[in-house]
Parts: sequence; C-alpha cells; structure tokens
Amino acid sequence: MSILVWIEQNDGKAVSNCWELLAKAKELAAELGTAAAALLIGDDVTGLVQQAFAYGAEAVYAAVDSSLSNYRFQSYATVAEQAVEAIGATAFLTNASIRGGVLAATVACRQQAGIAANATDLRVEDGKLVATRTIYSGNIWADIHFETPLVVASIRPRSFPLPAPGDASGTAQMLDIALHEDDIRQKIIDFRAADSSEISLTDAHIIVSGGRGVAADPEKGFALVSELAQTLGAALGASRAAVDAGYIPYKHQVGQTGKTVKPDLYIACGISGAIQHLAGMGNSKIIVAINKDPDAPIFERAQYGIVDDLFKVAPALTAEFRKRLN
Repeated sequence: MSILVWIEQNDGKAVSNCWELLAKAKELAAELGTAAAALLIGDDVTGLVQQAFAYGAEAVYAAVDSSLSNYRFQSYATVAEQAVEAIGATAFLTNASIRGGVLAATVACRQQAGIAANATDLRVEDGKLVATRTIYSGNIWADIHFETPLVVASIRPRSFPLPAPGDASGTAQMLDIALHEDDIRQKIIDFRAADSSEISLTDAHIIVSGGRGVAADPEKGFALVSELAQTLGAALGASRAAVDAGYIPYKHQVGQTGKTVKPDLYIACGISGAIQHLAGMGNSKIIVAINKDPDAPIFERAQYGIVDDLFKVAPALTAEFRKRLN
C-alpha cells in the first residue's frame, strides 16, 4: 500500500510541480500510516531517482525501456496501470498538465476508481483522502470524497509549496513491464522542441497577460506587454479574446479553455475579467489589473487596480521596474 506519484519529465528533467506533489504525498502518507512512492517512466531515469528520494519518496519504481523515451499516451497509461497494480497503490497522483490529466483519467477509468480532476488540495479526513477542487468557473469550492479502494487525482501546478530537498535515501525497484513496440499504435516520426527560452505559464511565479485592450494596435500592445514581462522575468499570458483575435498564439492563453495558473503575481493588461478567464487565474496570490473601464469585473478580484490605458501604464511600469531592479 502506498501513494504513488507519477513524475512527469522532459528530456530527463522533471517538471518541478511534481516535486511539490511528491512532498505533499509524503505528508499525507505519514497521516495515513503508509508510504509515498514515485513512478518514473522513460528510457533513462537514472538522474531522477536521487531527486525523488530527496523530495520525499520512500520508494522509487522505474519503468525503463527504449519505447518509453518519449511520452505516448497508450504506452504510458499501460505502464502506469501496471505499476498501480504491481505495488498495490491506494492512491495515484499526477500533475494536472495535459499529459498528467489524461494519464490520471485513463488509470481511473481502467481501474474503476474515483477521480478528482484538476484538484487544488488534498487532505486526510477520518483516515481517508479528500480532494478539493473549484467548480462553476472557480465560484464554488467542492470537496471530493472517494468511495473506491483506489484514489486517483490530478493536482493543479503550484498548489503546494516546493520544499528544499532533504536526505536522498530509499529503495529503488525496476518494474517488469509487459509492453512491446509493435503493440503501441502511436508512432513518433518527428520531434520538434518549442522555444526553450520561454518561461512556462504553469511554472511561472510572475505572469503578465494582455487582452482585448490591445485592440487599438495589437502588435504594439503585445510588444509593450511582452517587454514588461521580460523586465520582470515573467511568463507572457493572454486572454481568450486576444487569442481568438489572432493577436497571440494559443499557447499563451490563460483561462478555462487555456492554462490554469497560480502565480505569486498576475498582471492583467487590458483584460476585462470574464468569468472564463478568472477561472484560470483567480487563485493568483496577488492580482494587478490595468483597464480603462472602471467597471471591468477584473477589479473585483484584483488587490491593486489601475484605471488607465495600458499603452501608457505598461511602458511606465517597465521603466520604473528597470530602475528598481537594476
């Protein structure tokens, strides 16, 4: 019996949010009188084993095979299901990324287990795990109680603090997986990495987003928003309205149909604050809103508001931040 956490990784580097989740799993396991374990899947996971121990895993289970060098839904889901069964896991947790969300849902479906998708918290209540997630675009917090022996949950990034790594000790075990390349229907014929210099929205501590307010001059408007983001070392975000208008690619979209984020600071430039956008960033620790409309809904959620044109405010903020940060 154990809480099994899938450690998502790219090119041998773990997604940092998974370490937050593993550390939380260690806390929960202590309350439940069980163990926290990490699941590593890939063609070479050697560099991640010690890190998993350092962030709370008492045991590390590794599935290593050349067919697992790149994420493919079918193969990874098969391995995850086999791992859950092999170690008798009572909970299977993933990061609520696109990959993690699909993986958790598939394992839950195949194992007929209860699932809390895109949860924001986990706790122990009466000796059982309880998950918390938002519904109705973030307007209601719901507790999810499980009736099945196996608990499955995908957890939003940055839901828990990232602790400092501790002593790296534990037991590592290779999983004997039943997987053959000929049985995997998905084939990777080419692999092209995105711009690695960009800061990931889901990992970012600071996000600066632009919205419909750039419409007067979209190219200049997003250049100003981007310049502010670069000055702060922030990720660049956008509202759906800006993406739908073609001002910026979808990968920058924050909201119900985009990325769900929880930065320490979220600066919304020219974003009205539609409920769908608030669902994706409403849990930010500090929200700063810049909008010409004093009645924009974003001001109801913002700790700080500037009623003015972003074309004036954004460059002024950039100039001031440069003075103070240099």
